[in-house]
Amino acid sequence: MSFEQSAFVQLTDVSRIYQTKSDSVTALAEVSLSIEKGERVALLGKSGSGKSTLLNLLGALDRPTSGSIRVSDQELGKLTSDEMADYRLNSVGMVFQAFNLIHTKTAAQNVELPFVFQRHPRSERRARALSVLETVGLKDRASHRPTELSGGEQQRVAVARALVNEPSLLLADEPTGNLDSATAADIMKQLVDYSEDHSTTVLLVTHDEELAAEFAHRTLRLRDGRLIAS
Repeated sequence: MSFEQSAFVQLTDVSRIYQTKSDSVTALAEVSLSIEKGERVALLGKSGSGKSTLLNLLGALDRPTSGSIRVSDQELGKLTSDEMADYRLNSVGMVFQAFNLIHTKTAAQNVELPFVFQRHPRSERRARALSVLETVGLKDRASHRPTELSGGEQQRVAVARALVNEPSLLLADEPTGNLDSATAADIMKQLVDYSEDHSTTVLLVTHDEELAAEFAHRTLRLRDGRLIAS
């Protein structure tokens, strides 16, 4: 597969240092990498290696201590808090190991949440939510609440929520960690199909070497906050 010449995601000497009362902890140390538009990249590393920190930075949930993070034409470190919120809402989708669904809302209501914040008309957001739920095979479960769904169904709702606003960048943090192998394979196929249909750039954090090999065009590894191999 060929990609566009200019990188869609560009990190240059990115570090993230957390200060405590008595010490400082370096979660990321001078990480530089490029990811092309439509590329699927797997990020491997042990717990504490900096994987989730990197995802949080790319999702504009945190800011780097130093270095530059550019996604498309946006320099994330220079965005205001409001601009970071707009970026999260309009440009990036996030899927987590914990499904993070609101248990008092139905599957459709969970999926349409990004459109609620964007103030789309109710009929429009409902139609879009049902369309994406159909894509992940859950349209007939739209009125069910998370407690009425299996773990795999809950994760598919979470995937639908991440995709509802057609993000240009999808960040997945151990999205199949709580699922059996067959359900995990189904979830990953849905992410691959969506990425290929929409030229969506995907960064997948995982501990699973086999999953990374099957899913990604390229695998990166972090150790103690540093990028060690590709």
